[in-house]
Amino acid sequence: MIAPVHDTPTGTIGFRASDRLSREDLADVILPPIREAIDRGERLRLLFEIDPGFDGLAPGAAWQDFKADIDLGLGHHAAWERFAIVSDLDRVRHTIALFGWMVPGELRLFGESELEAAKAWLAA
Repeated sequence: MIAPVHDTPTGTIGFRASDRLSREDLADVILPPIREAIDRGERLRLLFEIDPGFDGLAPGAAWQDFKADIDLGLGHHAAWERFAIVSDLDRVRHTIALFGWMVPGELRLFGESELEAAKAWLAA
């Protein structure tokens, strides 16, 4: 499940993931505000909080995520400015260590206790 985070710095799009992400979470909650920001010509600054109960992507969500990566990531590479991921989960940290270099823009990983630091970094 994904929910928008509204107390983010101006110009930042924020989300909080918990449980398992579905295809609908990606298609209906995450992708629309990102596409809208790109269509307005804005630089993307994303905050993605990952709850300790996060259980990964459902199979349909994995395919939706791959398609979005091609369309929004590669197709609009220059739009991505900063991406802050907030999580204490080891599997998230390992995944970022392995694949973080593939994320367009600047990516930083913050621990859960560093949420305010992540927001400050996005606002800078």
